[in-house]
Amino acid sequence: MDQVHPKRQNGTVEIKTTGPDSEQLTEEQWQAIINNDSDYNNQFFYAVKSTGIFCKPSCKSRVPRKENVLIFFTAQHAISAHFRPCKRCRPTGQRLPDQEWVSAITEYIDKHYDKKLTLSILAEACHGSPYHLHRTFKKITGITPVAYIQQTRMDRARLYLANARDPVTDIALFVGIPNISYFITLFKKETGLTPTEYRQLERSKTTRRCLFDGSRE
Repeated sequence: MDQVHPKRQNGTVEIKTTGPDSEQLTEEQWQAIINNDSDYNNQFFYAVKSTGIFCKPSCKSRVPRKENVLIFFTAQHAISAHFRPCKRCRPTGQRLPDQEWVSAITEYIDKHYDKKLTLSILAEACHGSPYHLHRTFKKITGITPVAYIQQTRMDRARLYLANARDPVTDIALFVGIPNISYFITLFKKETGLTPTEYRQLERSKTTRRCLFDGSRE
């Protein structure tokens, strides 16, 4: 890649990956997590760095990658480290407000838009059913999760096209759309222009700005 790519500004809260309140994961705790062992529910909570969510050991959600797991002995310690309680297992004993859950979902999309993302994958990662996630997300945001994924990818694609020199085929991959024909169709539907036309338009704007600024000196 020719240039440093622009970063998406999404206003997310940085999750603490280490700290005085988190503990080293032991093999016993890991086995409790992968076996959904409810006997350990009162002993610890585990948080997942990639999703920003924390759970009880008995949670039925997909087992996370071991290197992404942090251990906390109280729910409050996990919350203080900016993790949200799981919508499925409710580690605090209370239902996570829909607004907070949707915030966690949008943060996950903002961080993983370049990966394969379906409603099922999103629901599994964010600890809810596909139907409930779809319905709740649309209720809070006014758009569906799939529409938000596409919007995020197109926003990122516009930044790449305007600021980077990479081929359109590479940019499609950067934003999680390996099918170049689909990427072009989706981009034109969103902007009214093909990716190449959009890039040319942005470059002409930049040239005009430079000429205008130069004439004022």
